[in-house]
This record gives sequence, C-alpha cells and structure tokens, in this order.
Amino acid sequence: MGGSRSSRETGDEAVLSNYLKVAGIGMLRVSVELWPGGQKQGSTLLAVADIERTRSGVRSDYSVELFEDVVHRRWSGAVENYPRWSASVWDLVARSITSALSGSEAMPKRPIQVVAPVHRFEGISFVRLQEIPQPARRFFEQSIQGKTRPVISGVSDPCACAWDWVDFLNG
Repeated sequence: MGGSRSSRETGDEAVLSNYLKVAGIGMLRVSVELWPGGQKQGSTLLAVADIERTRSGVRSDYSVELFEDVVHRRWSGAVENYPRWSASVWDLVARSITSALSGSEAMPKRPIQVVAPVHRFEGISFVRLQEIPQPARRFFEQSIQGKTRPVISGVSDPCACAWDWVDFLNG
C-alpha cells in the first residue's frame, strides 16, 4: 500500500508532501500559533518558517522563508554546509530562523523593551498610537477595540488611555 498520510493533512498538503518525497527535497515547516487560554480551539496562526534542503549530503545547504502575519513581512536566509545528523533538528531550526532575521547564524541582540511616552492633558494620561512602535502598536490597537478612547484637544492622531497601555504591556 502507498504511504500513509496524517489525518491533519489536506489534499493539497498531501500532494505537496508526496512531491517533496519523490523529488528528494527535504522541507520542514515550523508554525507559531497563539492558543487562547492554552486551548487549540480558537487558535490563531501568527508566523510560519519553511526550511528547505537545497543540497543534500553529509554537509547540506538549506534555504529558509519566514512569514509573520502580524506585521505582513517576509524574511529569507540560508544555512550552508550544515553537518546533518550532528545535532537536534531544533539546532537547524534556530540557525535557519536566525539567518533569515539577521543574515548570519549568530543570534542578533535581544530587542529592547517597547516604550511609548505617556502624555498628560487636563488630568488625562494618554498615549498617542503613532508613537507606539510596530508590531506592538498593531496588537495594542486590537486589544483596545471597543474601549473608550480619549479625544485630546490639539492632538489630531488617535490616542488611548495610559492605563490601557500599561495593562497591555503587563498582560
């Protein structure tokens, strides 16, 4: 009987999987999902990394493509002359992601804490959304949908209450 397929594979995924096997191409897919309350139901796919072996052998080459839906951005990179079977698959995954994000296998510096100035006007503490760096701004805007937002005299861009910003950062 032919190869079995996972119950999670769709028809298209099964065709791709079979093609990759026949063509001798190795591919890994790493997905990052947000599971609200630790439950798969209602999960959201945040990012995907596709790692493809482009040259086989004791020392193989890999190309990597990253896509992050939150910021609608793609990155690409490569891991070359990698000693297959010498480490955990997580070592290859970490090096591939790092290569795509920084251009080398060395880890980039840790990102700095997101900071946005808190303003005060007539007793109201607020933040200006345009002063919040991405991708934090996008997540914050989603978190305050439906909440009361201050309208500040002399400020034309959207604002939010400072306590909502602090709650978001702490949450």
